[in-house]
Amino acid sequence: MKRGATGSGARKEKHAKRRANPLRALFLLDVIQDRDSRPVFLWAASALLIGTLAYHWLEGWSLLDSLYFSVITLATVGYGDFVPSTPIARLFTILYVINGISILLALLDRIRVVRSGHLERAVVASGEAPASEA
Repeated sequence: MKRGATGSGARKEKHAKRRANPLRALFLLDVIQDRDSRPVFLWAASALLIGTLAYHWLEGWSLLDSLYFSVITLATVGYGDFVPSTPIARLFTILYVINGISILLALLDRIRVVRSGHLERAVVASGEAPASEA
């Protein structure tokens, strides 16, 4: 009997530790630490670097303004405070936005995959049957 109580207590303690750190989930640390998610983050970082350098060269904006515009564009926010003025920069922006949407979709998919894996492991560890089997 003692043995079962100890195992149950250890499981509850492990579950409490997992719940006690919501900042890991908020800042996507679990996704960043996932090896399979790294290519998506590398893709996003590369797109930001390319966008920053391209807008700096095409529009003559400062590197900070170019980075700001790249982030706003990839996030599909588009405040409108910076607008590409040359035809080549507008063409680049069209392709850049399509790339940005692809990055967002890939990142959201990686979050889904990593978080559903955490959920499945938590259900298996708790000994409960998944909802599909119940």
